[in-house]
Amino acid sequence: MLSLPLILTAALLSGLAAANPVAPRQIGPQSGDGTYFDTSVGLGACGVQNNNNQYIAAVSHALFDSFPGYGGGNPNNNPICGRSATAHYGGRSITFTIEDRCAGCAGYGDVDFTPAAFTALVGSLGPGRVHGVTWSLN
Repeated sequence: MLSLPLILTAALLSGLAAANPVAPRQIGPQSGDGTYFDTSVGLGACGVQNNNNQYIAAVSHALFDSFPGYGGGNPNNNPICGRSATAHYGGRSITFTIEDRCAGCAGYGDVDFTPAAFTALVGSLGPGRVHGVTWSLN
């Protein structure tokens, strides 16, 4: 038989756990292709209207859909939305915000940047796609 103090302690601890949920765990550094996209076509998966001059990116659908703390449903509620990240390529680095889901990204670590972010990272829009972009959440 369970004692009253044990039951009260368990109830208290479960209440504390519910009141203080654990933050989504971090994902490790990623590596993949870097591309760019036009943000003027509408809202991103995170429900934010961005512009091509911001340092914004879409992460691969595989990463977006499996991000810790996201249970599917409304993508606006994905905890990766609004997260800051830093990308590195060819000796350059940029900090960007994740605001979208890249349905056309084949690799888990692929990232699709706004034209401004891609240009700052790569040097120009000319290549269109580069291999070996590394990035991680800040």
